[in-house]
Amino acid sequence: MHDRPYTTVDDQLRNIHYENDIHYTLQMCQWLLKPIGVWPLVSNHTSKLEQLVSVILMIMCFSSLLFIILPSFYHIFFVEKSVHVKVKLLGPVGFCLSSTIKYCYLGVKGAFFERCIQHVEKDWKMVQDPNHRTIMLKYATVSRKLITLCAIFLYTGGMSYHTVMQFLSKERNKKNYTFRPLTYPGYDSFLDTQSSPTYEVVFFLQCFAAMIMYSVTTVAYSLAAIFVTHICGQIQVQIARLHDLVENEKRKNNGRDSMSVIVHDHVEVLRFSKNVEEALREICLTEIVESTIIMCLLEYYCMMEWQNSDAIAILTYVTLLISFTFNIFIFCYIGEILTEQCSQIGITSYEIEWYQLPAKKAYDLILLISISHYPPKLTAGKIIELSLNTFSSVAKSSVIYLNLLRTVTDW
Repeated sequence: MHDRPYTTVDDQLRNIHYENDIHYTLQMCQWLLKPIGVWPLVSNHTSKLEQLVSVILMIMCFSSLLFIILPSFYHIFFVEKSVHVKVKLLGPVGFCLSSTIKYCYLGVKGAFFERCIQHVEKDWKMVQDPNHRTIMLKYATVSRKLITLCAIFLYTGGMSYHTVMQFLSKERNKKNYTFRPLTYPGYDSFLDTQSSPTYEVVFFLQCFAAMIMYSVTTVAYSLAAIFVTHICGQIQVQIARLHDLVENEKRKNNGRDSMSVIVHDHVEVLRFSKNVEEALREICLTEIVESTIIMCLLEYYCMMEWQNSDAIAILTYVTLLISFTFNIFIFCYIGEILTEQCSQIGITSYEIEWYQLPAKKAYDLILLISISHYPPKLTAGKIIELSLNTFSSVAKSSVIYLNLLRTVTDW
């Protein structure tokens, strides 16, 4: 005999594997949220000790980011005179600033993310059909693969920029061999950064802050990927139910009415989509602005290093450019997929053998078709709809700003 994957609790059939399924869905996000202290803000399954550790971690992370931002901006605007050097510093320092903004939003929006995570957990607990569970696991696997790709690109390119490029680039080799480089300037006014152990401490803190930046960016991306792929999985479950609707009617099941289940769960999906959009809108807006500017600057850096024939710097900048392009593409793509998947409910409602249903049930499908004409959308600050057209606009804007930047700097 096979183990029963479902059990009856409170008169409702529930998935007894829900703990493993939830862990599989949220595991990578949890790995990223815990080190930066945000996990207790988005989960109600944490102890007092974990909450205390979270506060300490958040203070450490925020202080590390400010350790980069304040001296660097002071150096850029009040010390450095070269326009080329200012532009070269603006990219990494600007990314640090945008990461800090996203970090603040993660903390402020903790309750919204917690509500979304609770909804995901509830869906896993209540899934009944083994085929439906398979569909949900399929989309959970998709989100894990996307998060893995994002993390590989970001951490590889980012940490190469903060370590390998600083020591092996041609610009470094042209200088005196006793000079020890730092990614971010601005500390010479109050510290002797070339002496030990000051240099080692500052270098370590800058690398630590870099890890926080890339973790925050990956977290924002992972939350969006997990929630939207979960919505897609739920939509596919409803589509599967619509295909089975006629067969259930023929069998005259005495259980809960299939149509009422579809309508109820579809409403839940729409409500969840609204909560996800509300939780992510500010972070998505920050991502759009950040990606447009950073992509422009990275294109400019690649051109500069091509002139210098610096292979290490070119490889690092190209990796970062691919990373940021990939990330904003996926943000826009999952927004497109969300709209497209939710629209499929109406198409499927028409394509099934609705003419074999009782007239009243067939009329009920009109409601689903009507609602599907207004699918939920993922927006950036309720200003920009995330879609493939948006990605195209971001890519075009980065090139336009690149031409403007070249003109201003007389490149």
